[in-house]
Amino acid sequence: MYLTKNTITHSMLTLNCKGKLISLQKPLVMGIINATPDSFYKGDLLRGMDEIKLIAEKMIAGGADIIDVGGQSTRPGSQRLNAKEESDRVIPVIKMLHAMYPNLVISVDTYHAVIAKNAIDEGAGIVNDISGGTMDEAMLHTVAKAGVPYVCMHMKGTPENMHIEPSYENVVDEVMQFFIKKIYECEQAGIKDIIIDPGFGFGKTIEHNFTLLNSLSLFKIFNKPVLAGLSRKSTIYKTLGIDVEHALNGTTVMNTLALANGADILRVHDVKEAKEAITLTQRYKKAAPIAGSGIV
Repeated sequence: MYLTKNTITHSMLTLNCKGKLISLQKPLVMGIINATPDSFYKGDLLRGMDEIKLIAEKMIAGGADIIDVGGQSTRPGSQRLNAKEESDRVIPVIKMLHAMYPNLVISVDTYHAVIAKNAIDEGAGIVNDISGGTMDEAMLHTVAKAGVPYVCMHMKGTPENMHIEPSYENVVDEVMQFFIKKIYECEQAGIKDIIIDPGFGFGKTIEHNFTLLNSLSLFKIFNKPVLAGLSRKSTIYKTLGIDVEHALNGTTVMNTLALANGADILRVHDVKEAKEAITLTQRYKKAAPIAGSGIV
């Protein structure tokens, strides 16, 4: 199957998150809360509920549209948790956030179908699956039955091995072919709202990541919201010769490029800065150049 521009019919304007509709008329910010002791970014190393509350409060004050809660590090070379360990980290956080902010849209970052179901039962309204349903065959039907949006991400390999010499003949073509197949599978399962994520850093070299970012507008042909997760990743800090703690400015630049190329959702550690990037990019896009200004 091949897609052309004629495949696009209309833009999806809303996501139905358990009855709460969120608009996609302008890009959204998804704030990251990783309840894990082994994240690649030390700002994620949340030790207790009080600290998680403070992080959530800061993100909401900064304008977060969605809070994404994960309990398992998926950095390159990370080791998998079993579902019980991951659930023990994630479910209490989701319960707490839902109790504190009943109208907050919460996303659960998991590839375990049972955790997705339990998280939805406790207040989550989106499932964010790094494996695109490949690591748990029950995931797509679980999400469809729950009737919530699904973030379907491309990953080559697994977190344990994805960093070991990833190669592609054409990274853009391979990722697009993946989404042709996965969107069909999601729709066949009954999922209504599908968000696609090209998976920056997941089984890609720095060059692959820049190529995907440069080509991000091509993914609009699927007529699905596009999520960009670039925040503080190694593509940024290794390119700049800095460490992850100093990668905020680079993250803002990359987020701005993603927005210019059609990203609908930014998944970030730093919400306020991402919202500012969206505001400025939106104003830039609305300001049409003036022809014939008289400058010679």
